[in-house]
Amino acid sequence: MLTPASASTRPSGLELSLLGRYSAGAVGAGAAEITAYDAKTRRVFVVNAEQGTVDVLDLRDPRAPRKVVTLATPGANSVAVHDGLVAVAQQAADKTAAGSVAFFDARTGAKKRQVTVGALPDMLTFTGDGRQVVVANEGEAASYCAGAVNDPEGSVSVIDVRRGTVRTAGFQAWNGKEDALRAKGVRISGPGVSAAQDLEPEYITTSGGTAWVTLQENNALAVVDLARATVRGIVPLGLKDHAQPAGALDASDRDGKIDIRPHPVKGVYMPDAIAHFRDRGRTYLVTANEGDSRDWECHSDEVRVKDAELAPSAFPNAAELRKDAELGRLTILSDSPKDAEGRYTELRAFGGRSVSVRAADGSLIWDSGSELERLVARDLPAGFNADNEENDSFDSRSDNKGPEPEGVTVGQVRGRTYAFAGLERVGGVVAYDLSDPRRPRLAGYVNTRDFAGDVEAGTAGDVGPEGVLFIDAHDSPTRTPLLVVGNEVSGTTAVYEIRS
Repeated sequence: MLTPASASTRPSGLELSLLGRYSAGAVGAGAAEITAYDAKTRRVFVVNAEQGTVDVLDLRDPRAPRKVVTLATPGANSVAVHDGLVAVAQQAADKTAAGSVAFFDARTGAKKRQVTVGALPDMLTFTGDGRQVVVANEGEAASYCAGAVNDPEGSVSVIDVRRGTVRTAGFQAWNGKEDALRAKGVRISGPGVSAAQDLEPEYITTSGGTAWVTLQENNALAVVDLARATVRGIVPLGLKDHAQPAGALDASDRDGKIDIRPHPVKGVYMPDAIAHFRDRGRTYLVTANEGDSRDWECHSDEVRVKDAELAPSAFPNAAELRKDAELGRLTILSDSPKDAEGRYTELRAFGGRSVSVRAADGSLIWDSGSELERLVARDLPAGFNADNEENDSFDSRSDNKGPEPEGVTVGQVRGRTYAFAGLERVGGVVAYDLSDPRRPRLAGYVNTRDFAGDVEAGTAGDVGPEGVLFIDAHDSPTRTPLLVVGNEVSGTTAVYEIRS
């Protein structure tokens, strides 16, 4: 039996309802992550990291998706499709070594070619015309130990699909300019590494010869010229003020209640997924502000407020703030600003717990503020800020990124543009009407997680949404828009119908 939140809500006129589900049969192993759709074959391609494959699902009947073939893709992280051609990003067995992109025929599953790209290709996408594949090579570190630093450079690969050639946009031009980047607001924090090593591309959206690439751990965007395969600029994304009523949050997992209110904390947006849309001739960006930490050998950038020494000048009520029911349990960035004596003068938390709209230059246009936490508190109070590893986990993520929006996509329903974002921890997908980019409106929320079930036993429905995919009505087998969501924890691929 599904919980009440499984029934979609319609704050602004969208109805999202579950049509069908495919289960890979593995829980907690990443058996359903990123998804892509080929309209010609009516097939969905799902990254199955647990098996090192891409599962190919027949979606001609979305009420009963069925697997028809698998693609051998060891190290797969991401998949994209354009006009019958499937591209898969694959990390090497040693994640710090060069990765690859493999191409397959969407109908036959036959492998066509494979090319080499940068270290840890984490996401890839076709350009709108299908001529290029753009790859975010995260270049994640394996160690920060003195004398044994192992942090490859992040980069963006631009693949010419017809020729099979690869050009790489790197960040070497910013080496030696780390202090200047920090002064702008770009986070450079890895010990003993250069800017090129520290900058970590995460997710990409492209339009008109430009790629916008989230640098998640750096709280920045890279703007890439695809024709030249060069990085034009690095844009800091700023901080969110949780001390304002609009930015209120629940900061404690030990108070036994829902308690969303302002706190003297700054949120570091650190977006994961990014998408774009056009409105009145302008390009806008939509981000899911997840937040992410670095916790590698010899270095972790997390600290709880109660374990941090606070500067009396900035926090005269430090003793009160460090209580568990206040900010004591909140996880913050260990490199938050400090005074000359090493005491914190500002508390910066991971992620924005929100969805944002930004202009093409990266400037903030709108942010959902505290609305995601308030939405879950209203519609699913017993599962408020729950974790995705177990059902009996009320409030357990309040100290660390809350609902944790991760995946985001955009699409049009009856002429209106909407953003759809997956909430990785509590689960479900939230929709926003983007008709006015400066004043998006909450348009719906669907959550097909069963809180009466058991996550580990695979009886909890859809848990841990990772990739969110919109299928336009024109391309849909039902001629109505669909949303396909890969749920990393439950290993399920869920198909939702969208009606307005």
